[in-house]
Amino acid sequence: MLIIIALAALGALLAGLLGLPAVKALRRRSVAASLFAVSALSVVAMAAGTVAVALEMFISVHDFHVVLIVAGVSGAITLIAALLFGRRIAAGSRELADAARTVGDESGFTAPPDPPTAELTALAAALEDTSARLAASRERERTLDASRRELIAWISHDLRTPLAGLRAMAEALEDGVAPDPAGYHTRMRVQVERLSGMVDDLFELSRIQTGSLELALARVCVYDLVDDALATARPLADERGVLLVDGGIARVPVHADSLGITRVLGNLLVNAVRSTPADNAVVVSARQEQGCVVLAVTDACGGIPDGDLARVFDTGWRGAEARTPPPGRTAAPQRPRQGDSGAGLGLAIVRGIVEAHGGRVSVRNEGDGCRFEITLPLATSRAPALAG
Repeated sequence: MLIIIALAALGALLAGLLGLPAVKALRRRSVAASLFAVSALSVVAMAAGTVAVALEMFISVHDFHVVLIVAGVSGAITLIAALLFGRRIAAGSRELADAARTVGDESGFTAPPDPPTAELTALAAALEDTSARLAASRERERTLDASRRELIAWISHDLRTPLAGLRAMAEALEDGVAPDPAGYHTRMRVQVERLSGMVDDLFELSRIQTGSLELALARVCVYDLVDDALATARPLADERGVLLVDGGIARVPVHADSLGITRVLGNLLVNAVRSTPADNAVVVSARQEQGCVVLAVTDACGGIPDGDLARVFDTGWRGAEARTPPPGRTAAPQRPRQGDSGAGLGLAIVRGIVEAHGGRVSVRNEGDGCRFEITLPLATSRAPALAG
């Protein structure tokens, strides 16, 4: 028995060594040729081992011929099957390669139907996912590009108005024809502050978009943050006859930059006050919810059209015509937001600051107005000591 095993192994080894150069020569050819070469090597090795054992066993010539016929037929069927399957794999590979050339095209990638192997199926799924991500990235780039173009147009328009006014007032003062020089100086200062605010907002937005916004994070109480923002918005609310209502403010800690979150709340509050008619209320609330703190500002602006809700936080979006009062009410005239200069940057800055904290911001229509919500991570016990 050992002799038979040794002879079979020796015959297969010799056939394998003789056929190995052919397999190496075909390794860079098509998968069909490689698979056929490997199958042929297996068939030759099996046949060589079988012949060596048959000769050693001294079987009759008839039986030896039977062994050769069986080995030949089996080998031929094996090679035909290998050739057909190899050609099917090669065809599937070519189909996938042709389809892969469409990755990144406008039409998108469409995987060929029924890939012949699990590996090609997985590769097709990966290419389809890559194509979808490229399409989404291309759409985001188009949106950002359109937003940048709109922002440049709006900023150019908003710069032209105060600059024209400053030029006219400066010329009047220079020619000595200004009826009220002190009033002219006051209005010039207001215009300069507006331009300065616009430049500050552009710089802040640039830092947010380039990822260079620096946050001084500390463990602070939400109640103190809301109180500081309310103090900023209260004079404007009193002037416009709008009530600021405490909708329940929890004394819970967050890990946040006090100045940044105070600015976020201040922007939302002032924007809400300017959008709310007199004798109505802006409600501020803060609650703890599933490991987060949710701050909400609800106004009575009349709501935002559903088609504009998705664009509220886009750079340059202003939507002055979007807020319409409910029947029987007259909405307050739109004015530039505090810290925004009317260039449509305030809510984009709000989103950027909140997302830099690892939070999120959202808006929805509610009742006679809309509700802005800021979600921030709740401070853990490992955060610094509570400030304020």
